[in-house]
Amino acid sequence: MLLEVISHHGLSVSLQNYTLKPENKKQLEELQHNMSREIEGAIMQYKNKTLERSPGLSLKESLEEKIMQITSKTRETAGAIVEQSLGYENTALIMAKIGARGSLLNAIQMAAMVGQQAVRSKRLTRGYRGRTLPHFKRGDLSASARGFVFGSFKTGLSPTEFFHHSMGGRESLVNTAIRTARSGYMQRRLINALQDMVVASDLSVRDSRGALVQFKYGGDGLDPLKANAKTQVVEEIKREEHDA
Repeated sequence: MLLEVISHHGLSVSLQNYTLKPENKKQLEELQHNMSREIEGAIMQYKNKTLERSPGLSLKESLEEKIMQITSKTRETAGAIVEQSLGYENTALIMAKIGARGSLLNAIQMAAMVGQQAVRSKRLTRGYRGRTLPHFKRGDLSASARGFVFGSFKTGLSPTEFFHHSMGGRESLVNTAIRTARSGYMQRRLINALQDMVVASDLSVRDSRGALVQFKYGGDGLDPLKANAKTQVVEEIKREEHDA
């Protein structure tokens, strides 16, 4: 019955699902303006050497960390605005919340702003000498010069924003390709190494010849499928009491 209902009343998504109300667009513009002012203030403090240094970081690294915090806070606030503007009956948000397809981040990037682009969890720095692209002044540390994309996919990206977005996207593609190969090879090696291991009825681990590999499976005899954090803590307490 449920399949029949879904086939007649499916969820569809159009451009209208990512269209914000005029008052929310103004809120986003104000949010971006405030973010730019905060970043400019931090850069000014850095140039005057009055910026508070983070433990274990240089003044420049402290500035970059602070700017990343400002941009991530801005994106979170934008997410709240988008959620409020689109409403809870919006099919794009429904699909994201139930885990069928997409996420709130996709809705933010479509409707509000793409946000800060990062390579190795840092703002963009590589490119030309002292700048990412020749369109910027040397040593420019502002949001737009270091990979913050103010535009959304609905309104469109400027040429420099598109280039910065491509820089961030390329890292994701390469990471995905490498991660897949590495995890696949790791799994293969683990299977080859453990394929003969069997947990006996006395909870000891033995190989195909019956040779003892481990006295008690996992050291504690707990089944990871059934054990939870509470039972593991109880087991540890019992062990400590026994040892005492």
